[in-house]
Amino acid sequence: MRPSGLEEKLSSAFRVGFDRRDTQRLLAFWEKILASERWTEGPFTEQFESAWQALHGLRSVATASWAGAALAALNYIDVRGETVLCPSNTFMATPLSVAYAGGKVEWVDCNRNDLCLSYEDFVRKAEASRPKAAWVVHIGGHIAFEIEKIADYCRERRIWLLEDCAHAHGAQWRGKRPGAWGDAGIYSFYATKTISTGEGGMLVTRHGAMAESAKGFRNYGKPAHAAPGLNFRMSEFTAALGVVQTQRLDEIAAGKRAYAEEVLDPQHPNRVLFPEGMISGYYKYIVFGKVEPSTGRVYDKPCHRIMGQAADLPNTDWVTANHSCVPIYYGKDHPAA
Repeated sequence: MRPSGLEEKLSSAFRVGFDRRDTQRLLAFWEKILASERWTEGPFTEQFESAWQALHGLRSVATASWAGAALAALNYIDVRGETVLCPSNTFMATPLSVAYAGGKVEWVDCNRNDLCLSYEDFVRKAEASRPKAAWVVHIGGHIAFEIEKIADYCRERRIWLLEDCAHAHGAQWRGKRPGAWGDAGIYSFYATKTISTGEGGMLVTRHGAMAESAKGFRNYGKPAHAAPGLNFRMSEFTAALGVVQTQRLDEIAAGKRAYAEEVLDPQHPNRVLFPEGMISGYYKYIVFGKVEPSTGRVYDKPCHRIMGQAADLPNTDWVTANHSCVPIYYGKDHPAA
């Protein structure tokens, strides 16, 4: 069958999510930074934060990495010696952030339908361990299906809820974007993400005090040295790229979504099926079972097994062995162009 025009536009080869139409604008920004002699802690970092805040409706603090933002949040909460609930079906950065912040990880199982945190197992583990905080991870570009129940439970029991939004750029549900349900959301702008700055992260939060603490944490605790942070600053060159990328986020996500709906969905009935009204950013296109072509699995091995820890997580073990990711990348041209 001859591929459609949309199918031809979106290559199966990996491409960084950057629209080449923005190249000259970005270069002009970089020229301005070069001329300013201010390559860090400058106006482009503030502009990136303002743009992200306007889009997400939450206070935003840019950092050099996802890890920097995560550690800033965990430091503010102070999880030293405390239990933090964490799914094992995630990237190692999530539990390692807890370990580096001095907390103790308690593993939670996932659901088979969305690959994300299981509310049922979450409640069971929370009742047993009385955690101070918890991670929920939005996997593959969609929002965890049970996020509202998890957030309600955490509010009622005064558990700090952190959202790992590393995959979730461009996702929306019921008028909210990732990071809006918990006390903080942590984004990654690594090179493979739906939009990227090469490296970088962003903390979003409704708590003004947490945002101010994060600003100090990323810069050795300056100016008062009240936070015990190190160097997690974002350079002005990276921030300028973030300004450009933020303005394209919804457009890029919409292009990937159109490709998923028009080309991939008819071919893959056994895909992850979203709840009514949920919009995915399509970082991954997840199908249950083995398919070709495939970019492999979201995660090949649960974190608790990588770390050599025992845990009874049957859904996590099933999920990691029974799904594939169909290639879905930003194409040579924007599909709507």
